[in-house]
Amino acid sequence: MDSFYDMKAWELLGLIAGGEVKAAEVLDSVLDRMERVEERVHSYITPTPEEARAAADAADRAAAGGGAGKAAGIPMAVKDVLCTRGVRTTCGSRMLEGYVPVYDATVVERLRGEGLVMVGKANMDEFAMGSSTENSAFGPTRNPWDLERVPGGSSGGSAAAVAAGEAIWALGSDTGGSIRQPASFCGLVGMKPTYGLVSRYGLVAFASSLDQVGPITRDVKDCALLLSLLAGHDPMDSTSLDAAVPDYLAAMEGDIRGIRVGVPRELMQEGLTDGVRKAVEGCLDLFARLGAEVEEATLPNLDYALSAYYIIAPAEASSNLARFDGVRYGLRVKGADDMIEMYGRTRAAGFGPEVKRRIMLGTYALSAGYYEAYYGQAQKVRTLIVRDFQDAFERFDILVSPTSPTPAFGLGERTEDLLAMYLSDVCTIPVNLAGIPAISIPCGLEDGLPLGLQIMGKVLGEATVLRAARAMEEALSFKARPGAEKGVGA
Repeated sequence: MDSFYDMKAWELLGLIAGGEVKAAEVLDSVLDRMERVEERVHSYITPTPEEARAAADAADRAAAGGGAGKAAGIPMAVKDVLCTRGVRTTCGSRMLEGYVPVYDATVVERLRGEGLVMVGKANMDEFAMGSSTENSAFGPTRNPWDLERVPGGSSGGSAAAVAAGEAIWALGSDTGGSIRQPASFCGLVGMKPTYGLVSRYGLVAFASSLDQVGPITRDVKDCALLLSLLAGHDPMDSTSLDAAVPDYLAAMEGDIRGIRVGVPRELMQEGLTDGVRKAVEGCLDLFARLGAEVEEATLPNLDYALSAYYIIAPAEASSNLARFDGVRYGLRVKGADDMIEMYGRTRAAGFGPEVKRRIMLGTYALSAGYYEAYYGQAQKVRTLIVRDFQDAFERFDILVSPTSPTPAFGLGERTEDLLAMYLSDVCTIPVNLAGIPAISIPCGLEDGLPLGLQIMGKVLGEATVLRAARAMEEALSFKARPGAEKGVGA
């Protein structure tokens, strides 16, 4: 079987368009790879091989007629938080174990229009609440680089699928780092776009003011290509920005001489492993050699970002998840004597421990007498963080930091140490609070595990972020792949 599963989307699109390979052959390669590694990795909750075969055949017919879409023939994993018509959408929860949507999320609908070949719904932390994909009701996903380590979260299934060759690219969602951190842990490129650039319609909400859909890919060119298919105004989403979408593929080309790079001191302090610090400092030297101007930056209120996030996100989750009550859809526990008992028993059985923890925290923060002391104060801190980023972008074109303070940690290592788990997102959370775009690219290895460099930009500054990421990617020339000793091998 040809190793098409290990290629990039833009390479395969060229081969398919040129008639050198069929979409069905690419799919066969990916499905064969899934048969060999999925049992060990567990990237998927719901594989969809039959739907994928029908889509690949349709892509081949379209290519023969000269009308193939821009994503036609590329096998993709879709995070199981995005509604897919006729395919169950569980959000990694027993609460929605049997839920089959009657409509597609806007991003899925747009990709279907471009020839989407969906090979499955990817595993995730329940309702996107987690940093390790250990909170899934359907069991954890393992990191393809080391099967005893986590792939990150909450989009760990999406990242693991791409890293293991079980998909060419994937969709994830990012509320506090859930695309970028798994991309970092799995040696991939992952991007959180500007809030509102990509539609949230059909994305099952965790924290509505923070959630954003984005791509997980093998290189920056694939990221730019997939983002161009996702971005754009959607009247079905009231928070969608009505802004022109640039040509991201064209924008990412060119050198970065003269670009101003800021390095927030608050993200380069204690907590970083030696490997992460050295890898990021090496990238800063590369930026300078490429002609960029590199200086220290400061975001004075960043020390409060984690605390503010863990008030705002649970508060919004408490409100959003109130709809899962056993009345309209999803799980309903039978045998209750009245409605209140049915609510309680259904939610107790349907939600896992982390989701219950955040619902209780969020409900408390929103309760009478505590709203202003907790939620109100957290929103004020958020405003200060937004202003810190605005001030920084008056001086700098991009900001650079580690994506995560550490490489992937061991399965079970942090499940009982919640603070350590939450701190794994300390570098990514501020980006969501500010609503700005950020990308993670592979920047080195520590103990054989990949590390990520985070590049942040101003609102709607995706083009600049992608250009800087592309230049750094070419300079770093990161070629490492999962090994066979601890991982799945290439």
